[in-house]
Amino acid sequence: MVDLTPVMLCKCLADDTRLSAVMLLSRFGEVCVCDLVSALSLPQPTVSRHLAQLRSCGIVQDRRAGQWVHYRLSETLPDWAFGVISQLTGAAAASRGALLKRAATCC
Repeated sequence: MVDLTPVMLCKCLADDTRLSAVMLLSRFGEVCVCDLVSALSLPQPTVSRHLAQLRSCGIVQDRRAGQWVHYRLSETLPDWAFGVISQLTGAAAASRGALLKRAATCC
């Protein structure tokens, strides 16, 4: 378990792909990698690499279901981190409405 600090959270979310993935997880809960690949319009290895970085920071956790891997925000995130992610998601939703619509219609 990683003791997440504000600096770590900011560094992990400083990348647009990671911020977008966290925003989608915050909005939709548990999401399959294939849905993230579709919503982000990026290759699977790229998405998986960013998810691995988020997992190593303790921001997300995964669950395997057969050949599929589902991600969600970590249940062990401190309350302040959930608050920051919620604020970022709300602020970004206006400028990234197309991303949220794309994710809602994925497989």
